[in-house]
Amino acid sequence: MMEYRVATEKDIEQIVMIVQDTIQKIYPMYYPEEVVAFFCSLHCKENIYEDIKRGLVGILQDGHTIVGTGCYKDNHITRVYVKPEFQNRGYGSYIMQCLENQIGLQYDTAYLDASLPAAHLYEKRGYQTIKHDKWNVDNGKVLVYEVMEKSLLKT
Repeated sequence: MMEYRVATEKDIEQIVMIVQDTIQKIYPMYYPEEVVAFFCSLHCKENIYEDIKRGLVGILQDGHTIVGTGCYKDNHITRVYVKPEFQNRGYGSYIMQCLENQIGLQYDTAYLDASLPAAHLYEKRGYQTIKHDKWNVDNGKVLVYEVMEKSLLKT
């Protein structure tokens, strides 16, 4: 039985583990080590903790197992991670639907900054690239990513 719920401070260790483990296992297939390190620092324990305190983080449980996490601020989806061993089973889409439902209560659109490993998931969900962007990280390496947007209006 799947359940998506608001994360509490007692969930911090598991959320950090999911995020950091996923970054360290998946991202090196797409990015140089400087970019992987940037993602790890961006999604550090302190930043996740601040988001939890604001009530912005959710966790997805399947039975008693936490399989993924999502986070948003206003209409910006800021963090969606599924444990590597649970990927490609629909959990990421489930988290995205929960985030879109929450955002849709106040906004007509949702947007996100898409990493290379996740961009195809977002496209399948109806997100369109509105901007190509880049961020300079260490040693002259550059993180290139897509800013994507989706209308949440019911047609």
